[in-house]
Amino acid sequence: MSWVLANLPTIAGHLLAHLLQAVPAIIASFVLAIPVARLARASRPLRAVLVTGSSLLYAIPSLALFVILPIILATGIRDPLNVIVALTLYGLALLVPATADALDAVDARVLDAATAMGMGRIRCFLTVELPLAGPAILTGLRVVTVSTISLTTVGAVLGVRSLGWLFTDGFQRGITAEIVTGLVATAALALVLDGLVLALGRLCLPWTWKRAGATGQVLEADGASTAGGREDNGREKPETES
Repeated sequence: MSWVLANLPTIAGHLLAHLLQAVPAIIASFVLAIPVARLARASRPLRAVLVTGSSLLYAIPSLALFVILPIILATGIRDPLNVIVALTLYGLALLVPATADALDAVDARVLDAATAMGMGRIRCFLTVELPLAGPAILTGLRVVTVSTISLTTVGAVLGVRSLGWLFTDGFQRGITAEIVTGLVATAALALVLDGLVLALGRLCLPWTWKRAGATGQVLEADGASTAGGREDNGREKPETES
């Protein structure tokens, strides 16, 4: 604890640098995954290429990707842009398949009804298809958020500032408190951002949570009535005088 109190400005600086790399990557993954998944759903021949190809991105070793990207992007090896691009690719590897599956799960009869009401493709997608697929997409986005926070620390091996810097510096200098601080701060940041994503999801999809709550109340009421019926059936009937 004494090491933490003595190095709060350093920890805050690494935390801010971590956020400046992770948050843009999460947003970019979300924004890009939706049109890619929609294209995969609309064109069956492209589905295997887009979904399977994006999934294979996760198989690329992170350090190798961080080394190759500066050559492709013409940036420095320690440029945070390399980390942001790499994290975006890893986010797409997780979110594109999840979004494609979420869109596939939307009932075709609902889409047919929307088309029959005169909705165009874009309007139908934005107002019907995407909101219905929203809960599943939100689940995938939460996974991407936690994964991105964790992967951001890898950039510290190449000298890019983040909470991972506490790992490498603490290991080199033999300071256990610094390593533990980096681990705890990374885990806490992942939990905080996951909670924020969940809160934003509930704000953007309020009808989903209200419906879930109503369903729970109905099930609870049914369970209570069933238990009451069993209790009544278990009671002995009083004997009547002949």
